[in-house]
Amino acid sequence: MTQSRFLLSGICVALATLTLATGASAQNSMYDDGNSYFELTTGRTHFGLGGGNGFYHSDHLDRSYGVAMGRYFQSSNLGMELGYTDFGDVHRLGRSTEAQGINLSLIGRAQLGNAFNVLGQIGGVYSRTDVSSRPGSGASDTGTEHGLDWTYGVGLEYVFTRRVSGVLQYDGYRMDFADKGRERITNLALGLRYLY
Repeated sequence: MTQSRFLLSGICVALATLTLATGASAQNSMYDDGNSYFELTTGRTHFGLGGGNGFYHSDHLDRSYGVAMGRYFQSSNLGMELGYTDFGDVHRLGRSTEAQGINLSLIGRAQLGNAFNVLGQIGGVYSRTDVSSRPGSGASDTGTEHGLDWTYGVGLEYVFTRRVSGVLQYDGYRMDFADKGRERITNLALGLRYLY
């Protein structure tokens, strides 16, 4: 129940940011030189998969790496983003679980002061997950899953110059796993954007 409320809250914040972006001023002075960006991120992934108790060590966190390209529509604070994230892998119940995804999202920004923007996004993710087991673990639910599901995110951007900004983002994803079915992955990441 708590996980569902948290997920719903994240989606509501992302949608609120997109709504604010539509009502914001038509031209964001921080982006006068270009409405497109290229972004590199690194962060911490949390796999929301049950680890259980027992003989095998279980963890839920790993480092993530991502790359994205986005473009805001002409004279607008709304746009689209295409990104790829490698969520790393975790070990649990004698298994190794890996995940990666490609997302296409509607993005929005709302300006706060002269250098800050609040960011929001909602869209779809095509994911690939792989669950493998160690020899002798007795794990039978292993394999690779592919699926199309949804993602959402909120963030804060600080514009250093007219070409460079830094972002702090929190994103949630739904993905299919061979041993758990559809589960949630979250990612907290720091990124650097080049604006053009």
